[in-house]
Amino acid sequence: MANLVTPDMLVGLDDAPEEVINALRIEPREPEQHPTLGISVSVNREGTPRHRLVTIGDSLTQGFQSGAIFNTKLSYPMLIAREMGWDKNFRYPTYPSPGEGLPMNLERLIRELSNRFQVADGINGIDLAFVIPWLWRYFNEIENYWERGQGRQAPEKGLVNHNLAIYGWDLRNTLSRNADIAKIAIQEKLPKEDANLLNLDLNFLRQTPEHANEIATLWVLNTARDSFEKALSPLEAALKLSQEGNLETSQGDGIECLIILIGANNALGSILTFQIKWSGKDFQDMTKNDEYTVWLPSHFKAELDMIVELVKQIKARHVIWGTVPHVTIAPFARGINKDEKGHKVKPASRYFPYYAPFWFTEETFDPVRHIHITANQARAIDSVIDKYNEYIVDAVRQGREQGKDWYLFETVALLDRLAARRYIDDEQARPKWWTKYTLPPAIDALQPKPDSRCFNSNSHGRQQGGLFSLDGIHPTTIGYGILAQEIIKVMELAGIKFYEHDGVTERKTGIQINFESLIREDTLISQPPTAVSAVLDFIGWLDMTTNAVSQMYRNSL
Repeated sequence: MANLVTPDMLVGLDDAPEEVINALRIEPREPEQHPTLGISVSVNREGTPRHRLVTIGDSLTQGFQSGAIFNTKLSYPMLIAREMGWDKNFRYPTYPSPGEGLPMNLERLIRELSNRFQVADGINGIDLAFVIPWLWRYFNEIENYWERGQGRQAPEKGLVNHNLAIYGWDLRNTLSRNADIAKIAIQEKLPKEDANLLNLDLNFLRQTPEHANEIATLWVLNTARDSFEKALSPLEAALKLSQEGNLETSQGDGIECLIILIGANNALGSILTFQIKWSGKDFQDMTKNDEYTVWLPSHFKAELDMIVELVKQIKARHVIWGTVPHVTIAPFARGINKDEKGHKVKPASRYFPYYAPFWFTEETFDPVRHIHITANQARAIDSVIDKYNEYIVDAVRQGREQGKDWYLFETVALLDRLAARRYIDDEQARPKWWTKYTLPPAIDALQPKPDSRCFNSNSHGRQQGGLFSLDGIHPTTIGYGILAQEIIKVMELAGIKFYEHDGVTERKTGIQINFESLIREDTLISQPPTAVSAVLDFIGWLDMTTNAVSQMYRNSL
């Protein structure tokens, strides 16, 4: 029943390859019930691994938030390291800059707008006359820092980071990219000469740091090199760390717990661009595959198989593999509940008729003028992701059958269980296996209760959302806390010990993150920006009347 394809599900999928059609599902894949998949493994626990935690992944693991990589001290790996009593040892990159991050910290930007121009109650034409010149200078200062200033001075020597995740990376990047490749990409297109005495670039729409991802890469991987100074990929860097062995003999497992959460960027481009371009035969060519927004399942499996073989070489006592989230759960793509004639309709499935950028509403969205994907396209993407996750499950199963202490972490199920508009608000859309996620008491007590809707706040405080940050893709700090808490449960199942902050005193089982404290550290929750609502209303109005934002957005990608 789950894979029964009906003719109406194929409308708008004329260009979908056969394997995509074969993957279509009415019901989403049921998540696995146990991280071990019911397969027992005998674990050799001799010696103390030198590196207690190493992570490989993309923006979710690096700690991306509100359009920038900046708050890495509150990434979920760092939150886990805190609970392990190993936070003083855990190495991760930082991105201090005039704009507090790379490429553009939306939280900082909106706070600055509010402080300087008092736009919390709305943005009008008079405001714009002052705001636009200021924005130009603001963007330019950040761009200069990363392109020409201290942001280019990533460490040349030093220890390898433990958080080896890099935002925007897919499976092929994780396999092949390294710091030297990033340097070449930067050198091939050096920053533009100053446009005038004010050092303002002429193209305002592109007034953000060029090669932001490559610059971010250098701060993660520039010190990851072998004895011959050859640059290493994240997987190779983890292998190098693991070969340092344990503290007692420098032999055996060098890593206690390796966490791998990758694959989201093999499909996320479809939502970021609102275009579906299925991967082609050159999917492994990093000079060409950027044009693809969704990898075919067979292409995903080919690269996953290569990663699995490399991970088998890493001397990690425990490995946790995460599944890939459904991309339409994130509020960046707002479900539009109306048909092609503009009439509101109740979805006959878990999918809305259209998905468009989050600044649109049912009243402002026009499918003829504005970028979007359809319900059938969303189902096709999620069905393909379900195939990705089947392959990840198979990899964990085979690993455990071969005696490796590998675990499955159902990232996709966690996000699905938090999906407000898809499942919490619509009982009929829920699959049989679905249960609502129980929020930690401190988060559940907040008003309004944080959920997966688009974050919104004004001068009266937070109005909705709270689990996703201002970019509509990445979690807030408390959202990262929930992710960390669930991974900790898997780590405890693996028998990993947790210690007090002294790193010596062992803690009792049932480790709980202090969410009361984490709420205070989450500035979006504890100090909501006053101008978010005004900015969203202005963007929505501008796009509804001129289509300018959608066109600018598409052109800037």
